Amino acid sequence: MSVAALAGIAAFFIPAFIIRPFTYQSPRGLLLAMATRDRAPLISLVCAVATLLLVAALWRSSGKWPKVALGTTLVLVTFSAVMSRLNYFEWMFHPVNNAQFDAESASKLDQGEMIMAVRYGSDARAYPIREMAYHHILNDVVGGVPIAITY
Repeated sequence: MSVAALAGIAAFFIPAFIIRPFTYQSPRGLLLAMATRDRAPLISLVCAVATLLLVAALWRSSGKWPKVALGTTLVLVTFSAVMSRLNYFEWMFHPVNNAQFDAESASKLDQGEMIMAVRYGSDARAYPIREMAYHHILNDVVGGVPIAITY
């Protein structure tokens, strides 16, 4: 595999591997991931073009298995070039747009369950951490004011 192919694949996979929810991210690792992510669209495009040219040059003289390797490499580099242009982190978090609330007396929360609470004027809401850990963001209106709750 060429250096261009490895660099193109790394441009997507380094940030995708380091920036993961619910895992420790060291400051140096996060700095590397963010710097790579910022430059990934250009790096992956240049690497994809270079890999395509290399594959085209080697294709005719290659046998069956080298062609499989060349094709697989080209698919991986193309995938990386496409994915580096998308915000795949948004796919992990699904905001709740139409939250439904129960009165405190009708709540089915366990006694020790943690909540996040917001009070604005006479209006108050409680958001179970268990649900917020899945959705990470909830759009709501408390006391007539639109808010975004995040966890």
